[in-house]
Amino acid sequence: MNRYLKYGLAAFAGMALIFVVLLVAVSLLINPNDYKPQIIQMVKDKKQRTLTLAGDINLALFPRLGFDLGRASVSEFQSDKEFAAIESVRLSLSWWPLLKRELVVDQVRVEGIRANLMRYKDGSTNFDDLLKKEEEDDEQIKFDVDSVKVSKSALTFKDEMAGRQFELGQIELKTGRLVNARPTKAELGFSLKGDKPRIKADVKIATELTFDTDAKRFSVHGMNLEVMGEAADIRNLAVGIKGDLAFEQNAGALLAENLAVAVAGLKGTDDFDVRLMVPKIEWAADRLATNKIDVVAKVKQAKGEMGLVANLPALTGDAQSFKAGMLNVDLSLTQEGGEYKGKLASPLSGDFKNKRFVLSDIKADLAASDGKMPKGGMKLAITGSAALDIERQDVTLKLVSRLDDSTIKANLGASPFANPHLRIDVDVDQIDVDRYLPPKAKEVEGAPEKPLDFSVIKTLNASGSVKIGSLKLYNVKASNVRLEFSAGNGKLEVSPLAASLYQGAASGSLSLNAAGPAVAVKQNIAGVSIGPLLKDALDKDVLEGRGSVSIDVAANGSAVSAMKKSLQGKAALNLRDGAVKGINIAATLRDAKSRMGTLKGEKVQAASAQEQTDFSELTASFHIQRGVAHNDDLAAKSPLLRLAGNGDIDIGAERLNYLAKATVVGTLEGQGGRELASLKGLTVPVRISGPFATPKFALDFNTLVTESVKQEVKGRAQDALKEGLKGLFR
Repeated sequence: MNRYLKYGLAAFAGMALIFVVLLVAVSLLINPNDYKPQIIQMVKDKKQRTLTLAGDINLALFPRLGFDLGRASVSEFQSDKEFAAIESVRLSLSWWPLLKRELVVDQVRVEGIRANLMRYKDGSTNFDDLLKKEEEDDEQIKFDVDSVKVSKSALTFKDEMAGRQFELGQIELKTGRLVNARPTKAELGFSLKGDKPRIKADVKIATELTFDTDAKRFSVHGMNLEVMGEAADIRNLAVGIKGDLAFEQNAGALLAENLAVAVAGLKGTDDFDVRLMVPKIEWAADRLATNKIDVVAKVKQAKGEMGLVANLPALTGDAQSFKAGMLNVDLSLTQEGGEYKGKLASPLSGDFKNKRFVLSDIKADLAASDGKMPKGGMKLAITGSAALDIERQDVTLKLVSRLDDSTIKANLGASPFANPHLRIDVDVDQIDVDRYLPPKAKEVEGAPEKPLDFSVIKTLNASGSVKIGSLKLYNVKASNVRLEFSAGNGKLEVSPLAASLYQGAASGSLSLNAAGPAVAVKQNIAGVSIGPLLKDALDKDVLEGRGSVSIDVAANGSAVSAMKKSLQGKAALNLRDGAVKGINIAATLRDAKSRMGTLKGEKVQAASAQEQTDFSELTASFHIQRGVAHNDDLAAKSPLLRLAGNGDIDIGAERLNYLAKATVVGTLEGQGGRELASLKGLTVPVRISGPFATPKFALDFNTLVTESVKQEVKGRAQDALKEGLKGLFR
């Protein structure tokens, strides 16, 4: 053996022996816990935080450099309040790579990390100082970690600026070998809780991770993220994200491939499933490019299913803006007895700098086939534009629609996103709403009454106006309809509410309150033809005439019957040249006169559509309390009769109890005229009673006979007096 080699080996063996002896000596003579004060002071000086080392530091020097740190905690910046704590940390390093400024770690084991992160109202955080870069040597230390395991850890994040808080618990992290520019497996799992939005979920992430710190290149391959739990009002939430991502910091390049996002859950009774598929998104050299993007969504409801399929062709842009050829959306909705299909297409563009996105030329069609509609369906064509402004948190739409025979112009908007206020301005030339409403269901005797649904008003936050040239709603016809409305805090206010209808004009207001619920109506109608209005609105032919009607009423209750029984307020009418349908009082009196000697008591007769009592003027006012309208000032005039009366109209029970008093004042022909000359001045009570649908009229013949005898005796006395007076002057 070459003697130089022999001497070299001997020297090496000697140095190795000395090194081993030194390690043994150091491990026996040096206690790392003796350096706790220096370590604590160093943290205090450099970070102005208090480090607490509650456990012992165990040091191992051979065969690897390693240490086991017991429980430790660190305070907030310049405070004694705890910022983060840890139960234990264990790691070991290889000596030889460390001498070459390389970290080769066999394993890292961390248990019980606990941290409290906070963002204050001014936007600063309690970890700003930890993010500041320290001065670094030009030469970076290389590292190589065989594996990392973090368990039994948690952190909280309180955001005072946004008024919300999140908690990450049960944090479990596992990795394979972590070395520069080599792929490794990584798994992360934790529970997530939050209040705004409310969320409670379990999160799992598995991927293959690669990082190149020299080239500042990072990537994840085969990423699989799963979220299971609840969020906001969504139950059984399931979120899945898969794909490959790569980021190159020096070039400012981002590449996403095979990206697939799936979201499913239950919102109320709706079971929804939404999927997004993006084959490729590339951002490089301030240029954006994508392949076709597809979205598929399905919502299953208790009585139907809704579907959406949308696709966006290749998209191109830069750091400032982007454009896409055409966004295409297909919609479908199936319900009991109905099917709806629609299409929408428009170019799409966006401005990243101003955070504004636009559908510049919307063309949409909707066709409905629904057996519940009187005409079996409808067709809707829409043109217009839409814009989304993220900076202002505002959405606007300008649309022109053709709904069958109606042209509808609408300007719509919503802002801000968190609690949007809707802006609605609609202008319609003509519309027959009844052709789109299902027939009124026949009431089944004994069946429970359906409650009124005011749920939309509870959450509605909106304002706007509606103009309609010609309207038909629940068979009532109106024109020049004008209304302005505002909704919020569970209330809807409509004022003014004006229209032209039945040769008259109406103006007033309407108020709906979801709490109760409650309704209040004020309306003044002038010059209205009351007969056609009642016939169309209530299918009742009980009154004719033209004049004015005023209503100021309020009601509350969860059903229509409860609303009727709670009705209160006042009403009045003033009509001219009309008639009360159901009875011809003059003809009845004439018939009674011809049979004066044979009739006694009351004669009751049912209302007849062929009979009516004409009047030249009719006025009445009503005081309404607990669903009963009381009147005591009825006054009706005709050339032959005068009518007065009082009584109650029970709106809740739909019954009448009214006493009218008819007085003969004329002898004109028509409605009995000449035949009633002998009854001039006679007043006869007529009682009207019974259900609205089948009222009864009762004429008091005892009063008629008594009044007739009085009239005859009075007439004979007057005649005798006249004869006596004549004799005095003969």
